[in-house]
Amino acid sequence: MQTREMALLMRDALLLPQGRLEVRIVEPCYLQMVADVLKGNCALAFATVKPKGYPPCYPTATQCEIIDFNQLADDSLSIVLEGQQRVRILWAEQLKNSLWMARTLPCPNWQHEPIEGEFALISAALQQFYEVNPELLQLYSQVHLEDAAWVSQRWLEVLPMYNKDKWLLVDQPDCHKTLDFVLQLIKAHVD
Repeated sequence: MQTREMALLMRDALLLPQGRLEVRIVEPCYLQMVADVLKGNCALAFATVKPKGYPPCYPTATQCEIIDFNQLADDSLSIVLEGQQRVRILWAEQLKNSLWMARTLPCPNWQHEPIEGEFALISAALQQFYEVNPELLQLYSQVHLEDAAWVSQRWLEVLPMYNKDKWLLVDQPDCHKTLDFVLQLIKAHVD
């Protein structure tokens, strides 16, 4: 596997492969980073902020593409990111303009697998969640409620949990622990 240098965009949010996230860009240095990414000058990785540590993010990030952008009424920029590939941050450095660049190594994405048995409840609950939160559903042209990996990752992106707890699940080799965790949460709220 080959390493790759990427610009790091860090926020207090989670973006995983096939996920989509809308991010507001205000600072001029980040506007320049977006321009560089769109010109093909560098790749972009989205990382979740970690309060303590260097770099100030978790060691696994998601290479992503900018799939849409809009200028907002306050002249800031809204970009929609789509997660592509999990990457491990090998090292990172902060540049003079305050942006971060990282050397990354691709990591395996969770494999697609069908949702079966009682885990269909997780998929149905995600569909209901999107009905209540249509602004999140609008980010997707297609949803894959039949795919356990896709559904698990979307739940991890939206669950109100501490990031350190999410990363215990994100760093697993597959979606099974996340499926179990989310199923237990749903059952606890139904009972």
